Amino acid sequence: MLSKWVTAFAPAVWGTTYFVTTEYLPPDRPLLAALLRALPAGLLLVAVTRRLPRGDWWWRSLVLGTLNIGIFLPLLFLAAYRLPGGVAATVGAVQPLVVAGLAALLLGQRMTARTALAAIAGIVGVALLVLRADARLDWIGIAAAFGGAVSMAGGVVLGKRWTSPAPLLAVTGWQLVGGGVVLLPVTLLVEGAPPALSLTNIGGYAYLGTIGGALAYAVWFRGLRLLPATQVTFLGLLSPVVATAVGWLLLDQGLTAWQVLGAVVVLGALVVAQQRTAQQKATEQKATVQESVREKGENRADHGVRSAR
Repeated sequence: MLSKWVTAFAPAVWGTTYFVTTEYLPPDRPLLAALLRALPAGLLLVAVTRRLPRGDWWWRSLVLGTLNIGIFLPLLFLAAYRLPGGVAATVGAVQPLVVAGLAALLLGQRMTARTALAAIAGIVGVALLVLRADARLDWIGIAAAFGGAVSMAGGVVLGKRWTSPAPLLAVTGWQLVGGGVVLLPVTLLVEGAPPALSLTNIGGYAYLGTIGGALAYAVWFRGLRLLPATQVTFLGLLSPVVATAVGWLLLDQGLTAWQVLGAVVVLGALVVAQQRTAQQKATEQKATVQESVREKGENRADHGVRSAR
């Protein structure tokens, strides 16, 4: 249970991205925000852990970083530009359903009726929470939102299938660098050189890079190590709930009865999706033990290196 609450921290933090972007960052620079959230944080984690990928993890880190960050974030921002936020969020809410399907194909996890119904309820709840009656549709924007959801879903499932023995912070750093390397040329090509930044802008980027980048992704990837992929991805539905709550509390945005109902439906879908079978409980306990053993082994190795010095 504690692992789920800790993992939920990541999508809750990502739910503050809209507020930080609109209030603290320069306008019309979404790719720069994505780049600065990923690449500096990744380089920092690699420098702190002093671990580089080995063998297959060079290309695996690039693949995972591309899916989770390098493809997902540009498509997310393209959808945000071409669609009202409510439409983009509603299309993106199909991610738990996509993850459940991919997990059945690649991980051998059976898609239960409960999971499918919870995923559908999550989509309905997000629609009630953020969708407006006058929302316009743009098929390029819809394709981008759906493509972003599929890309992130692929990253979640492959991240569950590929488990590195390296420290969690190192693996997180590799993926952030991989995604940042993919984003760098796209950002320069589409948005050009960065503008002059104020102290407010620098503070916003620092928040996105440290809290929204390094810390949130480390927590998210830790959750993937310990929990079933479908349970982790359902926690992502917290992002629109938090974004709506922040808008109401800090931006004085109205909150209707339909939005409250949508939030209740989303939270209900989350609770249902987190219910575990006996087999899932045993798997989670085994993963927790393995992670504890791995961390103890890493600590002993680090202590041995320091003693040798």
